Amino acid sequence: MPRYKMVNGERVQLTAEEEAARDAEEAAWEAGAKDRAMANLRTKRNNLLKETDYYALSDVTMTDAMTTYRQELRDLPGTVADDATAADVDAVTFPTKP
Repeated sequence: MPRYKMVNGERVQLTAEEEAARDAEEAAWEAGAKDRAMANLRTKRNNLLKETDYYALSDVTMTDAMTTYRQELRDLPGTVADDATAADVDAVTFPTKP
């Protein structure tokens, strides 16, 4: 299916070179999908850890359940298989906060 661009208000079909360049851009974007999903996973994980950082203060006693929760969060990126897709990463289940 041909692609088009707007030139001076008119719809113009892309040249073969422009099509090839656009295909390369789309392929590069798709290739980075898992990396973007992993970055989002780590950001969410880091935010959840920040919410419980005060439990790690020396004057607070952390429960075993909270220790386990925080360890599961830290381990989370390592649970994603090397051959996982971006959809697999997006479907990761985060541990439940005690």
